[in-house]
Amino acid sequence: DLRGNTLACDCKIKWLVEWLESTNTTVPATFCSSPGQFEGQRIRDLALSDFQCITTDFVVHQVLPFQSVSAEPFTYASDLYVALAQPGASSCAILKWDYVERKLRDFDRIPAHSAVHCKPIVAENQLYVVVAQLFGGSYIYRWDTAVDKFIKIQDIDSQKTRKPNDIEAFQIEGDWYFVIADSSKAGSTSLYRLNQNGFYSHQALHAWHRDTDVEYVENDGKPQLIISSSSQAPVIYQWSKAQRQFVSQGEVGEMLDVQMVKHFKVKRDQFLCLSRYIGDSKVVRWEGQRFIELQTLPSRGSMVMQPFLVEQRQYLALGSDFSFTHIYLWEKEKQKFIKFQELSVQAPRAFRYVPAADVQLLLAPSFKANTLVYRHVVVDLS
Repeated sequence: DLRGNTLACDCKIKWLVEWLESTNTTVPATFCSSPGQFEGQRIRDLALSDFQCITTDFVVHQVLPFQSVSAEPFTYASDLYVALAQPGASSCAILKWDYVERKLRDFDRIPAHSAVHCKPIVAENQLYVVVAQLFGGSYIYRWDTAVDKFIKIQDIDSQKTRKPNDIEAFQIEGDWYFVIADSSKAGSTSLYRLNQNGFYSHQALHAWHRDTDVEYVENDGKPQLIISSSSQAPVIYQWSKAQRQFVSQGEVGEMLDVQMVKHFKVKRDQFLCLSRYIGDSKVVRWEGQRFIELQTLPSRGSMVMQPFLVEQRQYLALGSDFSFTHIYLWEKEKQKFIKFQELSVQAPRAFRYVPAADVQLLLAPSFKANTLVYRHVVVDLS
């Protein structure tokens, strides 16, 4: 006899609704006192579909005892790896996923005195790692299967790439390229192409603008590069089939001090996330001819803003040097991100989603503390 009880009809009584549907016991009418949409309603009249009890959570899965500033997952010879730039340890750490222990473990290290980015590229069954360093030049290594170690195969032109900041790798018409953003006043963001002997300079882009980040996007089937800069609004370059190089296509709005540009898609809509260290970060949507502002997110001290998709859920991680990392979740009906969870990450410099068999991971490299590996879990609140 439950009469006279003020029951909150939330996920904690979902089991009771399910039991009432199946029991032969006579139960007197019992009513909901809350929440508002169920107030005064008989519990027996509620449907199981009324309860939205499945949620998700990010929990710490592994603590990597070192600082890092970039994380790049890759698959090589059917195994999963992650390359992390560790400027403090003067190396690019290559970790391998252990499918039995369900942990990342040490695999190899590439010496890198002041590494800011370690970009793995698996092309034509070869594994390359582009090592970008602030000082002492940047290099390309290749994994040599004969001796099971990384061998340095070439230098990157130090006159063009003086102060590298970000690397993106991609394929266009079957050819492999990588672009390296340069943040010095005297260098230029540069595009390299793979041929039989290695990667060679293909095009100089956006010279002398102190570029902070580069993002590769395919918009309406057309390859594009979006380059953010300390000195002007992000610029768009589009691939020209005739010229076989990127051609300037204009800017993204009038937003200055954009530290990083990342993109995501929802069905056919294309979006950009623009992180800013001073001022609010922005989410913008492509409207056929230009990007229009969709949402503003407070982000003082933000160096990274990373969208990522886990199954059907679109998330956004917004890091800060001065406060918690905020995880947002895309609300389809409202067409915007809503706050979802806070993570305690000190001075994050990247967030990288890594699907590892039956485990979904989020890597959070930290400039000032341990690198954290979070696991995405599904929680049934009932």
